[in-house]
Amino acid sequence: MGAGKISAQSAHAAVLGFEQAKKYHKDWVKKWLDDGQAKIVVKVTNIEELNEVKMKAERLGVPVVEVRDMGLTQVDPGTLTCIGLGPAPSEIIDMVTANLKLL
Repeated sequence: MGAGKISAQSAHAAVLGFEQAKKYHKDWVKKWLDDGQAKIVVKVTNIEELNEVKMKAERLGVPVVEVRDMGLTQVDPGTLTCIGLGPAPSEIIDMVTANLKLL
């Protein structure tokens, strides 16, 4: 995916994650909003690593959303382009993503 496509998919993940988290973790969402809505984009090397990150986050109770593309431009319909984690406390997010490189 090109830089613009990655940016758009990341934005989808942020919005979806916010919507998911406010259903179950209103305190986490309030703190995230109050603290400036930090967003960090990291990369994985393959779909298996992405699934490992997703499962680890779920085990820790972090809100997780999947972004699947409509397939109108660069990828096939239904392609999993990214996941969104949180909002959640940074200590918990770090337990999931600390070993991943920034994009």
